[in-house]
Amino acid sequence: MGVQGESTGRGTAVVIGGGLAGMLAAWALRGYAERIVIVERDRYPERPAFRSGVPQGRHAHLLLEAGHRALEALMPGVRKELTAAGAVRVPMSGVRWLSAAGWLAEYESEVAFLSCTRPLLDHTVLRRLRGEPTVRWLENTDVVGLLGAPGEVTGAQVRARGDARAEVREVRAELVVDASGRTSALPSWLARLGCPPAPEERVDAGVSYASRLYDRRAGQDPDFAALYLQTKAPDAPRLGVALPVEDGRWIASLGSMRGAQAEPGAAGFDRQLGLLRDPSLRELLADAEPAGAVRGFWPGPGVRRHYERRAPRGLVVIGDAVCTFNPVYGQGITVAALGARALRAAAERHGGIGHRTAHTARKGIAAATNTAWMLSSSEDVRFPATTGGPAGISVRAQHRYLDRVMRRATVDPRVCKALHEVMSLVAAPTALMRPAVLGAVLRGGGSGRPTSP
Repeated sequence: MGVQGESTGRGTAVVIGGGLAGMLAAWALRGYAERIVIVERDRYPERPAFRSGVPQGRHAHLLLEAGHRALEALMPGVRKELTAAGAVRVPMSGVRWLSAAGWLAEYESEVAFLSCTRPLLDHTVLRRLRGEPTVRWLENTDVVGLLGAPGEVTGAQVRARGDARAEVREVRAELVVDASGRTSALPSWLARLGCPPAPEERVDAGVSYASRLYDRRAGQDPDFAALYLQTKAPDAPRLGVALPVEDGRWIASLGSMRGAQAEPGAAGFDRQLGLLRDPSLRELLADAEPAGAVRGFWPGPGVRRHYERRAPRGLVVIGDAVCTFNPVYGQGITVAALGARALRAAAERHGGIGHRTAHTARKGIAAATNTAWMLSSSEDVRFPATTGGPAGISVRAQHRYLDRVMRRATVDPRVCKALHEVMSLVAAPTALMRPAVLGAVLRGGGSGRPTSP
């Protein structure tokens, strides 16, 4: 829909969902909305802690290079706060990475990710936002519908959580931001207003996760900062990752595609460890002490909804509510940060939170999502049990070239560096076609243990 009937002024913005995407969206609107209302189903803990409203929070999380750059641009100094609280900066060259083609080459990398538990990240952002006087919090509150008409959203209907008899209140707004995550009810809310559905794409590799925290034993000092054992289609549909987090711990996550799911509990976790392509992760954890129970997670399909193509005026959708990824690729919170930066840029461009801001923000969020969705969805379809996703000659050609890139990246630091930049979302996939990379890839590759430059 177009942007006619522009709403002007700073007014009220309602943010549905107070997870990371919602908090970053609220922060992005500071100074451009007179009042920002965050509607959150949970109550926030007083200190970093896992909460039921973030079921994926107990699993491995990281902010890719593009993600912590975007976060720092939005909240100057936040990287220093995170590392002071225990987050670990991990250069990509510090990751011992078993790719589908073999161990990636060694080199000195400036590209890095930040690794910590999800509660630490969320609490650091929450602490910043708590000090913002224009933000109003509605905790323990459900959104039950939207206000408006087929062409325009003008607010949200809310009530106390868990009480169907409670009074439904109206919160009028010039801008509504849906950041309610994978389980967003936005499509049904819009249907009730008479809005046509947004076009969507789906891909479902049937991924499931199991994760556990471990304490490092005294003297445990492996020759890597993090470990990633990647899947290999079609015969190795399991992956394992160990990331360093605060308090001297590892968080270990095991993932599997459809048909290779782990059995529940510690016994299933240990059995899945033994089915990985390489024993490195099992050996690492054998020298560590479990610090909690095994937790499972079934995220469901990857879904991308194209609200930039069809949405009522006054609506922006961000984070997992607009695009959910297979968590294997570690893109979700980075794309949420990139989306918040796009929302901020739109508000700056138009000087407020009116309809033009919403229109521009939807376009910017879509652009920030494109590369991550292309990378994850095209890799998911390599597995024969995957449903949906891209297909055709172009995807097969992409797979053939990326296979050659991976093989060369096991022996050529230049190619490995370019690959890491693309996977970290700081370079477009076209970086893998730069003359130096293309020439190295076309000359051939190899595989084996990491090779120094």
